[in-house]
Amino acid sequence: MKKSLIIVAVACSLSFASCTFLDNLANNLSSIANLANCEYSLQNVSNVSVAGVNVRNIASGQISATDVVMLASAITSKRVPLALNVNIGVKNPTDRNALLTTMDWALDVAAKEFATGTTNQNYNINAKKTTTVPLGVSTDLYQLFSSSGVEALKTFASSFTKEGTSSQLGLRVRPSVSVAGQTIKSPTYIQIMKPATSTGTTSSTTSGTNSGNSGSSSFGTLKR
Repeated sequence: MKKSLIIVAVACSLSFASCTFLDNLANNLSSIANLANCEYSLQNVSNVSVAGVNVRNIASGQISATDVVMLASAITSKRVPLALNVNIGVKNPTDRNALLTTMDWALDVAAKEFATGTTNQNYNINAKKTTTVPLGVSTDLYQLFSSSGVEALKTFASSFTKEGTSSQLGLRVRPSVSVAGQTIKSPTYIQIMKPATSTGTTSSTTSGTNSGNSGSSSFGTLKR
């Protein structure tokens, strides 16, 4: 009799755990579906520096002798770091929350993919709200200027506007969600910052992406 009660209790416990798991899975799947409907846009770019030189100074024509020395020194030392902070707006137009677990990014320089990275912070994109997702982007540009020198580097730095954008830079993101311990990525990248020119072969944007600095994701057939 005791064994029968134990078996029944274990079965009920497993059934409850199974139902809880299925409920969580259903909620996560719903979040994924909603994430596919989110819209991504560029809110602002800040703290942009090339070889330690604030490009805002260059864009405003206030480049100093010290800045020139720093740019020249970067070429000599074979290290030309580019750093910028990008705030991405993720708008959820649906009536249910969406869950964003990771976001891959790809930086395009002169219409060619130059660097990639990933942010691993979780974000809950509330229904009918826009959530700001900060993205820190950094890479080394030395190979771009190793043969052309400091003048080419100054020209590149001068391409940035006071808002922190550049006609030579493009930024794409690829959001991901997590379900039952498995990461599911958007099958394609979403264009956030669009370079002035494009070869048509280096950027893989989602279908239906708007022109300019915003786009809508399309997970399509979800892939792992």
